[in-house]
Amino acid sequence: MTPRRFTPLLLVLLFALSACALADPDASPTTSSSAAQEPASDAPAPVAPSEAPESFPLELTDDAGRTVTIESEPERIVSLAPSNTEIVCALDACDRVVGVTDFDDYPPEVADVDKVVTFAQVDVEAVVAAEPDLVIAAGNELTPTSVIDQLGDLGLTVLVLYPESLDEVAADIELVGRAIGRADEATALVADMEERVAAVEAAVEGLDRPRTFYEVSVFEGTIYTAGEGSFLASLIETAGGDPITGDALSTSIAIEDLVAADPELILLGDATYDPSITPESVAARPGWDAMTAVASGDVVVVTDDLVITRPGPRIVDGLEALVRAIHPDAMPADG
Repeated sequence: MTPRRFTPLLLVLLFALSACALADPDASPTTSSSAAQEPASDAPAPVAPSEAPESFPLELTDDAGRTVTIESEPERIVSLAPSNTEIVCALDACDRVVGVTDFDDYPPEVADVDKVVTFAQVDVEAVVAAEPDLVIAAGNELTPTSVIDQLGDLGLTVLVLYPESLDEVAADIELVGRAIGRADEATALVADMEERVAAVEAAVEGLDRPRTFYEVSVFEGTIYTAGEGSFLASLIETAGGDPITGDALSTSIAIEDLVAADPELILLGDATYDPSITPESVAARPGWDAMTAVASGDVVVVTDDLVITRPGPRIVDGLEALVRAIHPDAMPADG
């Protein structure tokens, strides 16, 4: 597997799934295992619209439980995760983004923005050179705590996001809206998302909930899926499935445990990136034929992994895609 082909799978694992980071703390000189960042126990509460816009400076609490003071409305924003970039752009502030990751692919206009994260490593010098007045990082070691601290020590304002459920995605959109002076846009966006989520919940209410295994990746013999208590697991549950989860830390699951869990439905998220991953190739794997889903032919190729595993404004598109995969007759094909 070439380094470039591996990048999408690596970054999906890093940016989307685990309750903690997958990366080995010793794998990067910027990562400190002793500085592990704890996720906030409670996401910021959605902000009710006010009569008058908020004024700066603002004091906010981010998903790492940090108090962040934003002195003035940010005009230059660096995003250290694709989902953060999508939030800023969805709030009509894409023209302010001056640094992104090499995995950012939406909206199209971010393609020409300078890359400050490559192969999941933050280039601190590039971040500083972008002269941001706000850096939006990813929590729980997806952006290493050592890097967040280093950026703070260099005088940069860093806001950390790490949503673990649909409600927390909505809260983070409103948090970013406040941080960048787009609170009204955030409130309107969240209202639209909540309306669509409610429609999904109504569509799957009362339906059977199949034991659902979502394959993120199978790499060098290790099977990766939704980690226990993870964002992806909660999304599958909202979409009407009973998620089979892996380890909360690594998101991996042993083949013996997967066979014992006996999925009734297998969703192949990694088929988004690798067309050789098919129901037939899964059936040919040693031991997989013992699972109910394989025996019954309920193995489904998923081509929407990017929106399913990226906790940003398009996450409801991902939720609707999951519903169509789990309960094909519950929603129209166009969502």
